[in-house]
Parts: sequence; C-alpha cells; structure tokens
Amino acid sequence: MDLAALRIFLAVAQERSFSRAAAKVHRTQPAVSQAVRRLEVELGEQLFDRSSKSGTLTEAGRMLQNYGQRLVRLAEETESAVRELRDLRRGRVLIGANEAAVHTLLPLVARFRQRYPDIAIDVRRVPARQIAVEVLQGSLDFGALTFHPAEQGLLEVPVGSDELVLLVPPSHALAKRKQVAMEDIAEEPVVAHNDPSPARERVLRLFEERHVPLRMVISLPSLDGIKRAVEMQLGVALLPRRCAITEIANRRLFAIPVAGVSRRRQVTLVCRKAHRSHAADAFLTVAQDSKIRDVGTWGRTVQQSCDVLFLDTRERFTPRARQP
Repeated sequence: MDLAALRIFLAVAQERSFSRAAAKVHRTQPAVSQAVRRLEVELGEQLFDRSSKSGTLTEAGRMLQNYGQRLVRLAEETESAVRELRDLRRGRVLIGANEAAVHTLLPLVARFRQRYPDIAIDVRRVPARQIAVEVLQGSLDFGALTFHPAEQGLLEVPVGSDELVLLVPPSHALAKRKQVAMEDIAEEPVVAHNDPSPARERVLRLFEERHVPLRMVISLPSLDGIKRAVEMQLGVALLPRRCAITEIANRRLFAIPVAGVSRRRQVTLVCRKAHRSHAADAFLTVAQDSKIRDVGTWGRTVQQSCDVLFLDTRERFTPRARQP
C-alpha cells in the first residue's frame, strides 16, 4: 500500500473535505482526489460517500482510517528507529568470547559505553573454535581470540594481552617463588576448566612434550569456581593472570610464572571486513583508538624509563667540581 496515498486519505478523513486536505498536505485538489481513487481501486471498495458533501466515510473507509493510522504510526516509528541506529542512539553489539577473554574485553567495553551509552553490549560465551565462523556468518559482530583464525575475510584488531600463570593459595610452598618449572607442578593436584579450548590443549601438549604429568583431580565449569577451589586449598590452577587480578591484589591468591608455559598472548578482536552495523563500526573505531592509545602509553612509559636511566647515568658519571 502506498503510504503517501494513505496519508492523503487520512488527511481527507480528518478534515472531512478534499479542498482542506489538499491545503494541509500541500497538494492540488485533483492530486488528492486521484490518490484517494487509487486506494479505492487497490482495495476494491469505495472509501467516501460521494452523495454526501461532508466527506462522510463508508464502512470500508472507517476501517481503513483505523488501520491506516496504525500503519502510519508504525512507519514513523520505523523511520525513527533507523535514524537512531544511524545516529548511534540505538543498537546492539554482539560479541563472542570464552570466559577468560571477557576479562580482557571489559576495559574496552567500558570505554565504548562512556562514548555510546545508548548502545547495548551483549557478550556471549562461545567456544573459541566457533567464533570466526559465526562472525563470518553474521551471528556475531565480533569475536575475541588468542590465536590467528584460519578463516579468510576477517579484520583483526589487538585489544590486550595476558599470560598464563600458576595460581596457588598464600600458604602454599610455591607461593614465594619468583618462577616455577613444569616439573614443580607434576606432583600438585590441579584444578582445571572442563571446557575444551585451544589454550587448554596447548598447555597439555607442552607438558606431554616434556613428559611431565599433570594431575588434574578436579574439573569445574567456571573460572570463579576454579579460583575458589584454589583458595580452599583443593589444588593449584593454570589460568590467565587477568582472570585473577582481584584475588592477586588482595593476596588471596599468588600468581607464579611457569618456565616454558607462561608467555604473553595477544587477545585479538575479529570482525567482518565489510557489511557491519553502525553500532559495530563504532565499536571497531573505539577498539582501534584504544590500540593506538595503548601503544602511545607504552611508548611514553618507555621514554620515561629511558629519561630516568639517562638522568641516573648522568648523575653517576658527571664529574663533580672539586671543592676549593
């Protein structure tokens, strides 16, 4: 149904006059009459009682007026919603991540929410192997990965890094160590995540290659459960450091690097190279800006360290004037 013709019909029905309706919609009276006639032909019903000079509606006309007003309101709401999407006053960003990657994403989500508070963020738990495929299929706007996906057609933006560490309770014999070897963990009861992932398989493969057994005595479905089990001295755990920042800061858990296992791993945000929503484009921009800012912060830190080193060196090697 032609919405323009429907709006003209509603104007005639409201004004009860073709001439007044024409003035209201800024059309000529013949154009208004033609629009109404097109609707009558399309519907196969007469909409106005032509024998009446007061613009009386027929039964079909009254029904069209009722539904037509709802249709026009819905069309206006649709146009408004689309404008809000374009103006970033409405929308949703859907992100797939495993439980560990969420901790790396939270600072980025916080920066995005500060800039676009009207856009919702929905982070869903998705197995790492499925993330790239679901992003390409459009089921997800973004995915967080710690490995380079084999799928083509994805844009990758680094958003943070983390390292795998051994978590132990404060009273544990290894708690004061600066670093431990894989062999030090061989006799320890290990609390592990029961969700298979590339990171888990990598750790198992490293221990297997070194012929070091891992005594996984407890498997749990959540990181919080694993951390709580370690606090209760049920075992030790190998987890990303970022997952236990609060517990480490409060000294409820101690984090120890493991030689041959602990290494910085990059968390990367992946998305389609094209056909993104307005909200997804905005999130990508914030992620890219955050990357540049993080690099700038790192550069300033290095420069400050170099300045301190230079000043310290100058103070130590600049000869002092002899006292008279």
